[in-house]
Amino acid sequence: MSLHRATDGTAAGYRRASFWLDDLVTAGRDDLAPRPALTADARFDVCIVGGGLTALWTAYSLATADPSLRIAVLEREISGFGASGRNGGWCSALFPRSPGSLERRHGYDAAVAMRRAMVDTVDEVGRVAALEGIDCDYERGGTVVFARNDVQREFARADVAEARLYGVDRTEYWDERTVRARFGATGRDGRPPAAVFDPACASVHPAKLVRGLARVVEGMGVALFERTEVQDWAAGTVRFRAVDTGIEGTVSARHVIIALEGYGSQLPRVRRRLMPLYSLMIATEPLGDDVWDEIGIDHGQTFSDYRHLLIYGQRTADNRFAFGGRGARYHWGSSVDPSHERVDEVFDHLHDALRDLFPAVGDARVTHRWGGPLGIARDWHATASYNPRTGVGFAGGYVGDGLSTTNLAGRTLADLVLGRETELTTLPWTNHRSPLWEPEPLRFAGANLGILGMQFADLEERFTKRPSLAARLIAPLVGH
Repeated sequence: MSLHRATDGTAAGYRRASFWLDDLVTAGRDDLAPRPALTADARFDVCIVGGGLTALWTAYSLATADPSLRIAVLEREISGFGASGRNGGWCSALFPRSPGSLERRHGYDAAVAMRRAMVDTVDEVGRVAALEGIDCDYERGGTVVFARNDVQREFARADVAEARLYGVDRTEYWDERTVRARFGATGRDGRPPAAVFDPACASVHPAKLVRGLARVVEGMGVALFERTEVQDWAAGTVRFRAVDTGIEGTVSARHVIIALEGYGSQLPRVRRRLMPLYSLMIATEPLGDDVWDEIGIDHGQTFSDYRHLLIYGQRTADNRFAFGGRGARYHWGSSVDPSHERVDEVFDHLHDALRDLFPAVGDARVTHRWGGPLGIARDWHATASYNPRTGVGFAGGYVGDGLSTTNLAGRTLADLVLGRETELTTLPWTNHRSPLWEPEPLRFAGANLGILGMQFADLEERFTKRPSLAARLIAPLVGH
């Protein structure tokens, strides 16, 4: 059984997956050549399914804690082919569930602990990258979320109030005068926008991070097998097939960790546990310093606004915009396919949204268009879980907030696998079990209704100048 339609396994094919991967090849830093596949039965202490950041951070944490462990990572394509090499490059303290919702479910202290752990994780990624010599353009410049009308200004003030209640870092509300003095961003009501600034965020080149981390763990003795497709697993056993030769085999391992995120939806054991929802991105050509002076976004700074249909962006190290957002529809049966990654209507919407927010972009050329699936749990609650009886662990459901959360997942899974009771193993997401997604056609109808509802909610607020009723009705479908 195939997770998705096969790629050709060449650098030319892999570099098309994102600007970030293409940039590695263009700069001569990485040829994206696959590592050899596993072609015979094998035995390891730990077998990790997936070659993205969750898998690699887990391998790194385990190998650091116990270098004697024999660890294997099995990846269908190449390390970083999935969301880890395609995302927006936000290493943030964001978590799919808000602190308020965590408090209602787990209590105030747990919500604060989760926020503290996420803030610390932003710094931990930078610390390890520096320690291990991973040059991934890590720069902690914070994130700016623009509030472009009165309804959004309400949301912004509420966010700051919540941050002060649960936060362990300084979150600020910037009024219109402050924003006008710093940024060339537009409002939606004839006034400059306000904004919320959260310092707990760094911009990162995600492909440099994930590919660099793969080299680091390989140097620590972790066995990385690429072009190796996992077909199924059970306690102590993983069945695989070498993609290019068709050779099949079995890995025996005391610990099996499933780290597939959105791609896991293609396997029966995960199919209704995570729903793949596509997020698409564009990158512009490099912009001149005079343009960036007018725009006001600094290196290391990420940005968004308070619309319901999410957008996100950063200024890259080579002075491009990398800008993305939601809007691509969900596909029947949780389908994952390269054809879903390129939707001209969504790319055009993103380009228009970028120029609307920052008019100084002008006619700057878009050089790259790409996308990929993220994993969404039914309650929009990420997890790092491990069953000591079966030896099977699972992490995912990051809803696009995974670049940092994967690091926390890796450290948490390592503690769980090693049987250690730590602050991480008591966090509210640890061993959380989300309900399953509804079967089709309910899943198809609900997911696409949520996307359409968020689009309508933005229009509704623009015309009524009041918080959207549609957003309130759709909230249970979109994790609010």
